[in-house]
Amino acid sequence: MQYNPGWNSSSVNLLHVQAVGPGDTLHYIWSSIGAPAVLLVATQGRSSSLHINWTQLLSPTPAGAIWIHPPSSVVYSAAVVFSKVFEYSQTPALQEIFYPTYDLSEFSWGSINHTLNHTALTAELEGVPASDPGGSFSNGSLAFRVTAYGAGGRDEPLPRLLHTANSSKVEFVLAGVAPRGNSSRFLLEVATVEEPGVVQKLRSSRSIDDEFTPTIFEMLSLEAEAQNSSSRLSFLQWKATAYGSRSPRRQDGIECRARGLRGGNWTLPVSSIIPAYFGEGVGSTHSISAINISFGGEDGEVYQETRYLSWSALLGFGQPPEDTFSPLVISIMAVALGTPMVMLLVGTCLVLCAQRKRYSEYEPIN
Repeated sequence: MQYNPGWNSSSVNLLHVQAVGPGDTLHYIWSSIGAPAVLLVATQGRSSSLHINWTQLLSPTPAGAIWIHPPSSVVYSAAVVFSKVFEYSQTPALQEIFYPTYDLSEFSWGSINHTLNHTALTAELEGVPASDPGGSFSNGSLAFRVTAYGAGGRDEPLPRLLHTANSSKVEFVLAGVAPRGNSSRFLLEVATVEEPGVVQKLRSSRSIDDEFTPTIFEMLSLEAEAQNSSSRLSFLQWKATAYGSRSPRRQDGIECRARGLRGGNWTLPVSSIIPAYFGEGVGSTHSISAINISFGGEDGEVYQETRYLSWSALLGFGQPPEDTFSPLVISIMAVALGTPMVMLLVGTCLVLCAQRKRYSEYEPIN
């Protein structure tokens, strides 16, 4: 993990996370120059490296300021932008009333360097609006917490996402932000940038196993696929829940929904690293999609009481991890299904034996 490689100032944030495998290298480039965003670049070989022209990156025309050397090693690249946060309330007539939008490209962000942990492979990007006339952020902040993984496993805190070494985790956190309504709920707008010929698909999968995330049976994922094949190139994956506590428990769950995937004529969110890597005119040469992820139940009471919201998602390359039944669940199911079968077989045998004992060598007397 490198903070602002090749730049000595902490006035801006760029975090380079590099994972080197036996025959390839994965690059995650996080930045808050503009709206918070991450570039995902997969390369062949173990020697690819990130290069940044900082003077150009911080100029009004950043196109071409970020590249991977050698360029021929790049096999796939994409980006995810966290562009806006919407706050809204719902009237008794089920009409949604939206308050002024929080544009994340207009936030003031603290230095990642103060939170960078090279041992735990974590960092935190925390910010507040540059202008906050209503004072909602006077005692609060918005943050994105990043975790990189060196091996596969499962997170300890809820929602206990299953991860691989090809993925990283991002956690969206609202802490102490005063709601502007009596039953406020929030929407996070997430945009993606894909190469030509790649499409985004929103998938939902359900399971009867809630061992790791109690009462949550749905997993959602935003997956990038090549149009001419069904192979997965990258993904953003999350459980259908958020939490209203720093130490989440089952009862702290907050309803989480995906409000459909939008594509086509979509305005690219402001983020300098996007044109810096993909070039000018990226909005017309690449595929841009966006999705709104909402947090809050019917009345928004959980956030109103705790003033804390955290939502975790996994992003990475290739096929997203899939939960399977654990040995404990398999054992329980075997006992639950096997016991009635054994009882049925034993009962059948007893009935047959009882019927055979009725017969005798004597003829019945009429």
